[in-house]
Amino acid sequence: MPALRLVLGDQLSASISSLADYTDGDLILMAEVAEEASYVPHHAKKIAFIFSAMRHFASSLEGGGKAVRYVRLDDADNTGALKSEVKRALETKAFDKIVLTAPGEYRLKTDMERWSDTFDLPVQIRRDDRFICSLDRFDAWADGRKRLTMEYFYREMRRETGILMEGDKPTGDQWNYDQDNRKSLPADLTPPDRAWVEPDAMTRQVIDLVAEQFPDQFGDLEPFGYAVTAEDADAQLDWFLHNGLPNFGDYQDAMKLEHAFLFHSVIALYLNIGLLDPLKVCRKAEAVYESGDAPLNAVEGFIRQILGWREYVRGIYWRFMPDYLERNALEAKRPLPDFYWTADTDMACVRDVVTTTRKHAYAHHIQRLMVTGNFALLAGIDPKAVNDWYLAVYADAYEWVEAPNTHGMALYADGGLMATKPYAASGSYINKMSDSCKSCSYAVTKKNGPKACPFNYLYWNFLIENRERLKGNHRLSMIYKTLDRMTDEKTDAIAADSQRFFKRIGIAE
Repeated sequence: MPALRLVLGDQLSASISSLADYTDGDLILMAEVAEEASYVPHHAKKIAFIFSAMRHFASSLEGGGKAVRYVRLDDADNTGALKSEVKRALETKAFDKIVLTAPGEYRLKTDMERWSDTFDLPVQIRRDDRFICSLDRFDAWADGRKRLTMEYFYREMRRETGILMEGDKPTGDQWNYDQDNRKSLPADLTPPDRAWVEPDAMTRQVIDLVAEQFPDQFGDLEPFGYAVTAEDADAQLDWFLHNGLPNFGDYQDAMKLEHAFLFHSVIALYLNIGLLDPLKVCRKAEAVYESGDAPLNAVEGFIRQILGWREYVRGIYWRFMPDYLERNALEAKRPLPDFYWTADTDMACVRDVVTTTRKHAYAHHIQRLMVTGNFALLAGIDPKAVNDWYLAVYADAYEWVEAPNTHGMALYADGGLMATKPYAASGSYINKMSDSCKSCSYAVTKKNGPKACPFNYLYWNFLIENRERLKGNHRLSMIYKTLDRMTDEKTDAIAADSQRFFKRIGIAE
């Protein structure tokens, strides 16, 4: 008897394990369902990207002779939920089993583990083998370690894959070139113009659908230029390797007003939906270094994001869920300010990042970590609200990758499981790495008062509010010694400025 094979919207890989042993008579189910499109208020462009990529993938499967049952969002009989769409598909003919690849979110996996009882049918939940490091391999690395430091995990991945290795030693005799990758962008260096993909007829249909079905959704639906096929995603990767990668290393932490992409790859959305293979991406980048077309600091920094960081956060997510997202080590509880959605703020750096996010469903990692993430950390915003925002607004965001990056790195809500100290910074960091302070309504050189940069007094207010929680962190000992030398008048001014600012933006307790 045939199998019903479910392919989820972020499993658009020809090599996906759920399709590995497809035979004639099997049926592949793919469904656009309102439940997944709306459980957080996803960016309109994110929804369009996923639906269009799904439709193109289904078309390629059908072109290869496979039987596909594709349920569109606006199909009259669409029930709006994955489970009920599986039920409808099971009613079309007799199946002897349901086959699927493990989803990337804990809530889905937990529900699917009960489907065998629900449908009175065997359900095979297969390992997602599109990652370089299996979850079992990550757990084997993590077991018995006091600290799960990404750098040491990354080195093991380098050794196991042989990427950027010369025998037992790293290429260049150095594992990590992060210190070389923190330059601000020179005024006379112009980032390359992006080579976007023109939407085809199928994508235009999806854009029209999203505009009709989600008229009030956050974010700009158009212009739309993301790749929605594996071939076009690979072309986008090649464009980056030749046009962005040579300068990526030096300026990967830089920010520039109204320049969303700089020298970044913008391929995370393709990796996370399955259009690109992470190991192949790393091998391609390594080849660019070996050919002499990009420097080692750039190539190593790019590969570290994929081979190291991406694999690491996935391991953290699955090792510590479901309790991970319940952690709130700093007891942060203020609501998310409205300007995370509207961009209506006098802080030029925050306004630019939120505007960029609205336009593109994208912002690069420093914008996420050190602007919107840093502000949320300093202001003590409720981690759940911040997590929901990041999950909603970025086209590359799925819970397995979003949660550790936001909850652990940006917010320190996991209490230091991932980071050895909070990634807290004052306005001086933003001024060093961007040009936003020059046109800001606030003065980055002022520490207190109505015209002072809010990041300046919020930084110290954060340390004051969290003294009891953080005073034992050895990496903050010098900073707390500086705080202890401040006069009562100074600390009172910090608290007063902070409370006045919280009241002004509507998040005062």
